[in-house]
Amino acid sequence: MKHPSNRELFAYWNDRRGHAKAPERCDFEPSAVRELLGDIFVLSCDADSGFPFRMAGTRLCALLGGDVKDKSFPAQFTHQSRREIEEIATVVCEETLPAIAGVTALAPDRTTAHFELLLLPFATRAHEPISLTGLLAPFEAPQGALGPLEMVSWRYIHPPVEPIVPRTLRKLALARGLMVYEGLR
Repeated sequence: MKHPSNRELFAYWNDRRGHAKAPERCDFEPSAVRELLGDIFVLSCDADSGFPFRMAGTRLCALLGGDVKDKSFPAQFTHQSRREIEEIATVVCEETLPAIAGVTALAPDRTTAHFELLLLPFATRAHEPISLTGLLAPFEAPQGALGPLEMVSWRYIHPPVEPIVPRTLRKLALARGLMVYEGLR
């Protein structure tokens, strides 16, 4: 990750998840990332509805030209990039795998604005809608509403692989001191 805002959000998300694949939505406290809230959004993981925004920060809404609540996330991208962002969001939701992407857009002054997009899944719980959070971090602050976003690059962020330890060694690592084995009389 290149942008410090994305590194900060990812570090908080990673801390909240502990050893799980993703944190639960209720464990994610917005006040802990207060400075980033203007760029943060939450999407519903509903591909049929176009991954609608459930919530979006004020700076993000200003960049996208107005309130985006209940609007489709992929609809904010160019036609060439929509299929790609839909596939990425689907993998983030279904595989519980974070993703990072390079994004560009045409600024009002006809220059190209560069962004880094971070998508982070939440753990799924019964009877709760599946969602993901993300942050669209601008490398320079464009003034006014942007044109459609365009994907430049992307990758998934795979968790570090834990070394494979034989079962016997794992059991010994857990056992400390005196161990009592119950048996038959």
